[in-house]
Amino acid sequence: MPTADRIDSLNILLDPSGKDLLALRFGAVIENVMQTTISSALKNTNLSGEPDAGSYEVKRFANAVSAPYGTARAAGAGTAVKAKPIVVRINTDREIVEELEDKDTRLYGVTGLIERRTASHPLTMATELETAFFTEAVNAGTAYTPAATAQNEIIEELIQELESSKNEYVNGVNRNLMSLVMTPAEYGKLRNFIDVSANNANVNTAAEQIVTFHGVRIYSSVYLPSTAKVILMMNGAIAQPVHAVGYNAEKVPLSNAFAISLFYNYGTAAVAPDLIYYIEA
Repeated sequence: MPTADRIDSLNILLDPSGKDLLALRFGAVIENVMQTTISSALKNTNLSGEPDAGSYEVKRFANAVSAPYGTARAAGAGTAVKAKPIVVRINTDREIVEELEDKDTRLYGVTGLIERRTASHPLTMATELETAFFTEAVNAGTAYTPAATAQNEIIEELIQELESSKNEYVNGVNRNLMSLVMTPAEYGKLRNFIDVSANNANVNTAAEQIVTFHGVRIYSSVYLPSTAKVILMMNGAIAQPVHAVGYNAEKVPLSNAFAISLFYNYGTAAVAPDLIYYIEA
């Protein structure tokens, strides 16, 4: 017998009440994606433009330059602000479409069925976004070959390389603006060093996360491309806008089945490639 939280009729599923339930469950999909990705905390969100046009724009402003007193007065104008526009195109279109027989909805009920799919769909979407994000970091970033051999010294050397970055857009990078993402094997090496090194008697070896090392946020990820084992970047160096369309329930023609579908579009681009370094695997 149907219960109050169970919709076991295909016709009811396709009426407004059924679609409302699907929309409600879709909110959990987006929330889950944000919780399971590291890249969501690292990507650039200062985007402008119209997504309907298929792209966003990020402006990177150059450092201000001083001049002798009276320069602007003599010229009758101040120095123009220099900004480099970086276009981030929404050029990847993806879908997750699954068919379900009407009898399955009668066995599970829509609530249980959608919960089962929201445990899978966001993981699929999150994995793709995460992989694309770190692949772009390696493709756009600079390979760094450390001189040190000890794991802790390698990481500190890499941090100093980014910290010392200087060009017309940046004059050094504070460590609290950096993030270091490592493969589990490399993360484990650093974790082991912290656990057993001198002057760390208060380190909780049972803790899962290192959290920070010498002021830099540390993450472990299985989504780095096979060509890299460590990636260090300034937060916001990569943009990855995402647009998702919630679940739709549609009758499959000439069948007693319906389809639930999730469509999403995204683009990934490095907006500050000079502030991304990686160590090759």
